[in-house]
Amino acid sequence: MEKLKSIIENTDTNLGKAFDLFIQTLILISICLYSIETFPEYRDGTPLFNIIEYVIVGIFTLEYILRIIVATSRPGFIFSIWGLIDLFAILPTYLSFGIFDLRFLRIYRLLRVIRIFKFGRYTRALDGLKKAIISIKEELIVFGFATLFMIYVSAAGIFIFEHEAQPEHFKSIFHSLWWAVVTLTSVGYGDVYPITAGGRVFTFFILMIGLGIVSIPTGLLASALTNQNKNS
Repeated sequence: MEKLKSIIENTDTNLGKAFDLFIQTLILISICLYSIETFPEYRDGTPLFNIIEYVIVGIFTLEYILRIIVATSRPGFIFSIWGLIDLFAILPTYLSFGIFDLRFLRIYRLLRVIRIFKFGRYTRALDGLKKAIISIKEELIVFGFATLFMIYVSAAGIFIFEHEAQPEHFKSIFHSLWWAVVTLTSVGYGDVYPITAGGRVFTFFILMIGLGIVSIPTGLLASALTNQNKNS
């Protein structure tokens, strides 16, 4: 049991590295297969794709069972984020069996893409990123509330300036939230824009604030990662 646990959970050994590489390869194949199946001519599936999928899901199922067996805390693994991802990655395929046509559940196979994050399960980089985010969590929370406040203020402000000129786009503050979000994030799709002088001046200041909204968390995270690398 200890040897099996070492192979499945420990990538420091040759067998552990080989097992991890094998699973990662299957994840990549699964992602590629899902992407190919989005072509119109393959959306109803083909016998070859179905066979490959069943084999991969079978291996993923065996991996899931083995991880439960070797887990130090089985309920802890089952209800952990990785345990739930493993489960939801295979569940849609099993639900598609039976007398009912459950092909619409094929869209939930997109959850298998999340398995790619298992690449970083044992990496030092992901651990460093996690510690960096934790070290600035208070700043991020404060900044998050400030951003939500600015989104509301922006929506309310543009509503005041543009409601009478464009009632179809700025019917209420809630309808103005879309404009506020895309403007503060400096995306500016161009589908909704101000046409009054006051609205354009107001938008200019909102755009300047939006540059800070994008750059501040980036700077915080970059600084935290730098400090984390120095301390590691």
